[in-house]
Amino acid sequence: IVVMLSVAVINEVLERRRRQRWSVLAQYVMFELVRNARMIWTGVLDLGGLLPAEANQRQFVELGGQIVRDTPRLTAAVREIVDHDDLRDRLHTEIAFLAEHADEVLGRWAPVMLNAQVYAEVIDRHVELVGDIAWIGGVLDAGYPPDDARRQKRARSSPALQLQADLGGEWLADRIVVITQLAENLDRGTIELALQIVPVQWWETRLGT
Repeated sequence: IVVMLSVAVINEVLERRRRQRWSVLAQYVMFELVRNARMIWTGVLDLGGLLPAEANQRQFVELGGQIVRDTPRLTAAVREIVDHDDLRDRLHTEIAFLAEHADEVLGRWAPVMLNAQVYAEVIDRHVELVGDIAWIGGVLDAGYPPDDARRQKRARSSPALQLQADLGGEWLADRIVVITQLAENLDRGTIELALQIVPVQWWETRLGT
C-alpha cells in the first residue's frame, strides 16, 4: 500500500510538472502570435500616420486599438496609402516582410500547438490572418513586380490572381482594413488567453526565486 501510494504521489508530481512546462511553452507561443499580430496592425497605423504619439506602451496599445476599431477613420487612412505611390510602395515592402515573418512563426509553432485541442481554434484564427497577409502580398507582387526574382516567381503562381476578379485600389484598401482589424482583435484575444494559461503572479514568484 505504501509503495502504491508513493508511486501515485510521484506520478501526480511529475504530471503537474509536465502540465506546467507545457503551459509555459503554450504561453510563449501565444506571446509570439500576439507579437506577430501587433506588428501587422501597428505597421498599417504607422504608414497611415495614425500611431499614438507620446504614450507609454500600455497606452500605446490601448489607444492604437481604439483607432483600428474606428472603421471610417482607418479606411480613409488606408485608402490614402493605396492611392499614394510612395506610401503604396512602402506598404508593399511592409507586407512582404510581415508575410515572411508570419510564415516563419506559424511554421515553427503551429504543429506543436495543434496537438492540443484547446489551442487549435486560436491557431486557426492566426492561420487565417497569415493567409490573408500572404494573399495581399501575392496581389501586390503581381500588380507591382518587385526586383526580387524569387517573389516574382511566387507572384506568378499565386491563386489570388485566379480567384480574385477585382484587384482595384478600393478592394485592396477595404481588404487591408479587414486584415488590420482582425490582427488587432487577435492581439487582444490571444494575450488574454496567454495570461490565463500562466498568470503574471506565477512569473513574479518564479523570477523572485
